[in-house]
Amino acid sequence: MDHNGGLGRGTATGRAELGQDDEGGGNPPAPESVVADTARRSRSRQVRLAALLLLLVVVVAATVRVVVATGPPTWDELRERAGLTNRDRLVIGVKDDQPGVAQKLENGAFEGFDIEIAYMIAEDLGFDAPEVTLLAIESEDRARRQARDAGGSFVTVDLVVASYSITEQRQGQGVVFSFPYLETEQSVVTLASDSRKVASLRDLDRAKVCTLGTSTSERRLRDAGASPIGRNRISECIQALYDRQVDAVTTDAAILAGFVGPRPPGELPPAVKLRGRQELQHWDIGEEAAEKWGVNTGPNPAMRDLVNLSLQQSAEGPDGYRWKAAFDRYLASEQQYSNLQQVAVGRQPEPEEKVEVRQWPWERWALPSPSRPRSGAPTVARAPSRRNRRSSGC
Repeated sequence: MDHNGGLGRGTATGRAELGQDDEGGGNPPAPESVVADTARRSRSRQVRLAALLLLLVVVVAATVRVVVATGPPTWDELRERAGLTNRDRLVIGVKDDQPGVAQKLENGAFEGFDIEIAYMIAEDLGFDAPEVTLLAIESEDRARRQARDAGGSFVTVDLVVASYSITEQRQGQGVVFSFPYLETEQSVVTLASDSRKVASLRDLDRAKVCTLGTSTSERRLRDAGASPIGRNRISECIQALYDRQVDAVTTDAAILAGFVGPRPPGELPPAVKLRGRQELQHWDIGEEAAEKWGVNTGPNPAMRDLVNLSLQQSAEGPDGYRWKAAFDRYLASEQQYSNLQQVAVGRQPEPEEKVEVRQWPWERWALPSPSRPRSGAPTVARAPSRRNRRSSGC
């Protein structure tokens, strides 16, 4: 009994001591406490995360508002400011009697370097070729952007791409030019049968020289002792030379080169036909003034920026092959017939400044061009400019 009783008391005491250890010891709490604590921590993290996301949204929204308010416009905003958003047609004034530059064919179509540039710019402005109307424009009407439509009425064109030299005088008269898109220089053509050699305008002393009536060449011809004869169209000057009514013709080399070489075989005949065609000699007269052609964009700054953006993309972006392809096809191909005179500089003039448009990073990846996806053609390398001189103005 004493043994059993002692054993019983010992067992009870052991159990009591064990119970005390369970209540006051360091063992984990009950499962319900763990779940509650985990839930509290999760809610705390969610609240902190939500607050952080809200702060990021506020910062991004504020940044976007600042950029929209103070940053450059988007391409779409420029189109809206230029009045092109709801337009389904773009009207461009071009020359129609300059082989290789801009010539109208007897079927009514146009071809030439300026024509390719006009379509390139129109495409970058958001107009496909069928949405572009080309109208012949006379030299004296380029400043006013006035061209005759099919009915003979004068209409104001949106742009003028017509071998239009950028000059301070024209800018002072209110003409708004784009960046230059071609650099050439003044030159002279004579009949190949003429024995005279022309190395400068001085060699045309007492000669009858035809030029465009709106160019600055007339004064310079008088200063050189020549007798200038002004015409509205360069084709009229060439015809006068064929008819031996004048001794020479002077204007930009890129324009004259088209009359020197033969017309490529198989091409459609031009609408403006010349009579009694004769072989011509193209002369480099060593002029120091560069002729840089620009687009008359009209007074709307947004239209000017859109055109400049197109020329900027052509000069610096992956679309540079478009300018080079037009140059090679129409101007470089004429060089072999004008070996004494460079037809034009074989690289696009560098933009005078940079046009900025607002474009988010995801847009740059999805749509690199301002108006359309890239074609993937490589950029053509360009040689350094041969000259950088002040323009005399054609």
